[in-house]
Amino acid sequence: MKLTETDLKTLNERGISEETLNRQLDQLKEGFPYLRIEAPAKVGAGITCPTDGMRRKSIEIWEKYLESGATVMKMTPASGAASRMFKDLFTFLNGKAATPDNDFIRKFFNEIENFPFYHTLNHEVLTYAGRSIDSMVADRRYKEVVDLLLNVPGMGYGRLPKALLMFHNVPGYARTPLEEHIAEGAQYASGSDKRVNMHFTVSEEHLPLFEAKLEEVKAFMEHRYGIRLNVSLSVQKPSTDTVAATPDGEPYRENGELFFRPGGHGALIENLNDLDADVSFIKNIDNVVPDALRDSTIEYKKVIGGILVATKMKIDRYCKILSQGVPDEAIREEMLTFLRDVLLVTHDNADRMSPEEETEYLMAKFHRPLRVCGMVKNEGEPGGGPFLAYNPDGTLSPQILESSQINPHDKKAMKMLKEATHFNPVDLVVAIKDYEGKKFNLPDFVDPATGFISEKSREGVTIKALELPGLWNGAMSDWNTIFVEVPADTFNPVKTVNDLLRPSHCI
Repeated sequence: MKLTETDLKTLNERGISEETLNRQLDQLKEGFPYLRIEAPAKVGAGITCPTDGMRRKSIEIWEKYLESGATVMKMTPASGAASRMFKDLFTFLNGKAATPDNDFIRKFFNEIENFPFYHTLNHEVLTYAGRSIDSMVADRRYKEVVDLLLNVPGMGYGRLPKALLMFHNVPGYARTPLEEHIAEGAQYASGSDKRVNMHFTVSEEHLPLFEAKLEEVKAFMEHRYGIRLNVSLSVQKPSTDTVAATPDGEPYRENGELFFRPGGHGALIENLNDLDADVSFIKNIDNVVPDALRDSTIEYKKVIGGILVATKMKIDRYCKILSQGVPDEAIREEMLTFLRDVLLVTHDNADRMSPEEETEYLMAKFHRPLRVCGMVKNEGEPGGGPFLAYNPDGTLSPQILESSQINPHDKKAMKMLKEATHFNPVDLVVAIKDYEGKKFNLPDFVDPATGFISEKSREGVTIKALELPGLWNGAMSDWNTIFVEVPADTFNPVKTVNDLLRPSHCI
């Protein structure tokens, strides 16, 4: 594609190379290959279900690790706007019906007093309408109440990030997800110095709001949990944006300029790569519960942390041995067994390699970032799932896949998809330094062939949007991975406003 001077200037400002632009346009035209899967990961066949003894031992390992002075980080993707959370309310507000016309809206108004934002909303209604919510509802002025929740003037919740919405009632006030994540970190990521390192990825437009909220709550949260907070924020880099295309694969332009979109959560691998931590926990912003319901979450965060630390110690020992030359046959056999039975990485040619080839193969597979992923039994919640899948180098390994990565025309693959027993709740703990304490360069471990394409509407025009390989699937494709079953009560996402009425949020 011939680039104009304006195109070159745009690419330079964003930090995107011509090579990257051309690759993205090729992907938009050609699409992405489906992944070949061997089987869904299940308990006993890809997923570990910790015994009581294993849980106790893992917690003990984790708590000792915290006291060792290691740097632990809690990273929370928090750039998502809350607009989708209020989709049903927006539909009602912009629709013809003047009164609740479906079960969702009826439930919202029938239980409106139970929402943690009720008292603030009532104040807004009194300020701008001169009457209480009860009085407005009695006069069938439902839409005015919804308008004052979603828009400005009013609370403006339809434009805010989820992180800054009132999620839970606690004595005397209501907490946001940002505060609940801080409370979580205080309970499983605080070491002997009582420091809690937190990192939130945010959208640039909301950066001042996050900074103001942190300034507001920092001293109180430190006093409440006896910790010292170290919170950092980052935005998604412009260099990770992706070019949009027309339906026939040509670059989409506005006012003659190439149009770029955020590349999805897979772009956050760059943000994670910038963090200097030995171990990082990753969890979505909306998956939080109040203090009174957090025991299970804390326990299993320590469990997966302990499993990660124990596994990493063994991998580091193996890497040190391998870095010194070809180990003897017994050690190599021990390593191959660990690779096969614990990390579940196999290769058909492993038994036919020379000692030198075995050593090279083992080092390549051990010298990688490591993640332990909590997996929840599938009870109807949406989300990607754990599978055993084939990689470009011919190895078979554990992978978290989205349904879009599986060929819908492959009957065998679709049967395996339906037989999957668990899904991915985005509950990860990761180690991103090697056996010498050097940081891995995480973009080196991304599989670029695992993105996907979606159709979007841009001012009434259909465009093709390119999503980068997802943070916990394609962006971590070449990581060592362990799946651990965690209880369903550790997964409490808020996808719609009425989810705040669930027992896990409304106590």
